[in-house]
Amino acid sequence: MHACIDLGSNSFHLLIGEWENGRIQIIERLSEKVQFGENVSSTGRISSQAFERGLSCLHRFKLLMKQYPVQRYWALGTNTFRVAANAEEFIQAAKVKGIDISVITGVQEAVLIYAGVITALPVVETQRLVIDIGGGSTEIVIGRKHERLLTESLAIGSVSWRDNFFADSNSPVEILTAQMDEGVAAARKVFEPIAPVVDKAEWKDAFASSGTVKMLAFICEAHAYGQKQIQLNALLELKGKIADAIADDTELPGLKERRRDLLLAGWCILVGLMESYQVEVINFSATALREGMLDFMVRNEKTFQAMESSELPEVSFAKG
Repeated sequence: MHACIDLGSNSFHLLIGEWENGRIQIIERLSEKVQFGENVSSTGRISSQAFERGLSCLHRFKLLMKQYPVQRYWALGTNTFRVAANAEEFIQAAKVKGIDISVITGVQEAVLIYAGVITALPVVETQRLVIDIGGGSTEIVIGRKHERLLTESLAIGSVSWRDNFFADSNSPVEILTAQMDEGVAAARKVFEPIAPVVDKAEWKDAFASSGTVKMLAFICEAHAYGQKQIQLNALLELKGKIADAIADDTELPGLKERRRDLLLAGWCILVGLMESYQVEVINFSATALREGMLDFMVRNEKTFQAMESSELPEVSFAKG
């Protein structure tokens, strides 16, 4: 039995699973909204509040892992660990609590996300566009089966975009819609440099993971735009309702309250991405980084020396 800990800029996730009959069986999941990357884009540091929230979450993860016969765990730090000046302080504090954290690059993160997404998809000969919108970065991969043709990590995420464009959630609707336009324009500037490569790859289907995408997919479904997918025209048509719901602090069908603060930022990023890459429909993927971690972990269980020549040479396993 193995455990994977995904330490994102918005949420920390724990996944416990094992390999049965050639497939991964999920035993336990736990996710907590830590907001670890809150204001890091402006201060360059993990705040003292986020620091403590993160350690408290890891303590609960450790207690849960003790309830199972976990042989090995793998804890990976993503974007906030890559950019925060005091990330090493948190890593050392986590080590005291019994959790060893490895920091991975954006490209390594994209590799594992792609592996996680395709574990739940049928094997096809066509190329797929795989996207993950995190709290601090967005990973973009185009691949066919287990072969990746494009692997990118871009510095744009729902937490950082919220902090940059929607710090004041009490603005009137006219201000919010103008900020949404600014957020989309800024997102396009991030995504457009690799647009020619994305277009040239001639992908057929697009899949996206993460809480941000899940949130927007639920909202689209609640407004009768299809299940487990996001249409660009749906996002554009829902713009007014989304802005009204935030400005007036009213309910929006499909929106969970704990995700409300990231709604506008997530909308901007996904609209900017879909417009930049001419994506009309994105399918929601329930599997992502942690499933990719578990898949990689199981396949490399017998020989850790293989890690030296793998696609993820800078990460390491820890014993449970």
